[in-house]
Amino acid sequence: MSDRIVIHNSMGAAFIGCVLASALYGVSTIQTFYYYNNYGRDPIHIRALVLAVWIFDTTHQVLISHTVYHYVISNYFNPLALMDMVWSILVEVLFNGFIGFIVQSYLTYRIWRLSNKKIWVLCLIGPFVLAEFICSVVFTVMALQMKTFGELTALKGLSMTVNILAAVGDLFISICLVYMLYRRRTGYKKSNTIISRLIIFTINTGSLTTLFAIGSLISILVWDDTLIYVTFFFCIGRLYANTFLATLNARSILRSVGQDDDANTIHLSGANTTEEAIGMSKGTRPRNISIQIDTARDILRDDDDSNTMKGKISSS
Repeated sequence: MSDRIVIHNSMGAAFIGCVLASALYGVSTIQTFYYYNNYGRDPIHIRALVLAVWIFDTTHQVLISHTVYHYVISNYFNPLALMDMVWSILVEVLFNGFIGFIVQSYLTYRIWRLSNKKIWVLCLIGPFVLAEFICSVVFTVMALQMKTFGELTALKGLSMTVNILAAVGDLFISICLVYMLYRRRTGYKKSNTIISRLIIFTINTGSLTTLFAIGSLISILVWDDTLIYVTFFFCIGRLYANTFLATLNARSILRSVGQDDDANTIHLSGANTTEEAIGMSKGTRPRNISIQIDTARDILRDDDDSNTMKGKISSS
């Protein structure tokens, strides 16, 4: 690997990945603030997950920033230093794994709730989520024992496995969630509107992490002697964090879509879909309930009684 290729194809890619990840980190930080400001009464385990994701996200951003600073600033005009691996570029893989494991586990839990707690959901998605996390930990431990990027090529297969598991896991999560939501469609327009929005939201958020994992995988296969893949890999954890936070913060918007314009009609069909879709439903409610409230006011007047009352008032 020549110095020119190292600087342009590797450090340039790391710099671009760091810039993109920084922008996404800003978005996730704003979303975290919005969540605690608007959903401070959520169950404590959900609030704890949000805090954990943000802490891991922040740590990951610090690590990749340190990586770029080490190579581009501290070792400017030092080509030999570019051949050695700095510890932060290896440890960031672990924190990417932490974020991915938390978010994918949470999304799997959502699907499990929507499926009425069917065990096949956990058996289908769970192994991919767990295997990806284990591979991330193993990769980090093994890579920390190496010193140069040349040695790191020995872990090419493991690196590819991490990206494959991430892409397949995200794909299964999106497909299962869309299927579960589609089954909850009813004959009510407002309920179907909420579910349709949830389906579109699921596809949009799930496709981003899948595409970036595939981009990282292709880069490893095609340009295995460079760090082009980190342009995608640096952003995967950030996309997971934003997907998780956007799912929680979208509740109020989805509820407002489902509000019926007719004040005298209350449609409860699918009313709990939004809460169940984010894994916060505390019980099972009937799916199809429609309550029609008609209010009528009858006023009866007795002219004789009215005249008598008027006479009494006048005499008094």
